[in-house]
Amino acid sequence: MVHTDFQDIPFIDELLVDQAPTGQISRYWLKLVRDGMGVPVHLPIIVAKGGKPGKTMGITAAVHGNELNGISVIQRLFRELNVSEMSGNVVGVPVVNVPSFLRKKRRFPDGTDLNHIMPGKFNGNVSQVYAHRLIERIINQFDYLIDLHTASNGRVNSYYIRADMSAPTVKSMATLQNPQIIVHNPPNDGTLRGTAAEMGIPAITLEVGDPNLFQKGMIRDGLTGIHNVLVDLEITPGEIEGPDEASVVCQRSYWIYTDTGGFLTVHPKVTEEVEEGQTIATLRNVFGDVMKEYLAPEDGIVIGKSTSPVNQTGGRILHLGIR
Repeated sequence: MVHTDFQDIPFIDELLVDQAPTGQISRYWLKLVRDGMGVPVHLPIIVAKGGKPGKTMGITAAVHGNELNGISVIQRLFRELNVSEMSGNVVGVPVVNVPSFLRKKRRFPDGTDLNHIMPGKFNGNVSQVYAHRLIERIINQFDYLIDLHTASNGRVNSYYIRADMSAPTVKSMATLQNPQIIVHNPPNDGTLRGTAAEMGIPAITLEVGDPNLFQKGMIRDGLTGIHNVLVDLEITPGEIEGPDEASVVCQRSYWIYTDTGGFLTVHPKVTEEVEEGQTIATLRNVFGDVMKEYLAPEDGIVIGKSTSPVNQTGGRILHLGIR
């Protein structure tokens, strides 16, 4: 079916999965807030309601407005679902942060990182109200959550997972994604994943590559992993596709920062193992003189790294995972 406009897509104020047509894929525009002219801001919602009852998997993308790979993952997933064979529901929110997406920016228009203020406040500022209504009108319908992200501007990421590996269901969801790296990360930082966990919803954060573009390989990997989870949870039939290589599981991770400014070259590649004392970056001044070399503080694996040569004092070098 070819859709040339949105005239056949209904507008709703709240997601009610139980009221979606059984055995169909439905699309909605969900009114969340109003902008400065009083015009409603609508989120796109896709609901695949299976022919048989079951749990609801929620998949969200673009909580940061310039993180695009997850949008394509959701679009492709719903093209591949066979709703008549499903036991349960799949809900996709391809663009969570609509105001920032339209501006091609990471942060909310008030400068807030939307993924650090969850669950927001019903009577808060503009970003807090947006976050609160997202939770109250959409997320509370989910039994499971996969939140899709990418690296930020000027950085690149591996295909990796943030998950609380002490929770059995979450651990299974993370492993089934076949990621390059899994970081054990109990959610307590105001993220969408953390809020879902507080609501009793098993959730993982899936980092699918780099910002501001579609990466076919990353999108394909993300799609395969989500299919694996849906099969494992018995929402869809099928076979689980195993990894080509075992995931590297890290008990913790952290960013390494510069302590002065200049032109930065980060030497290791993403997913490369580094040893304590190894040179990981070189910083030069505007004349090209080497000002400083940065060394790995301990053995680890590169989860992500800075790609921007211009690096001020306190700039990021690389994200180091510790096995």
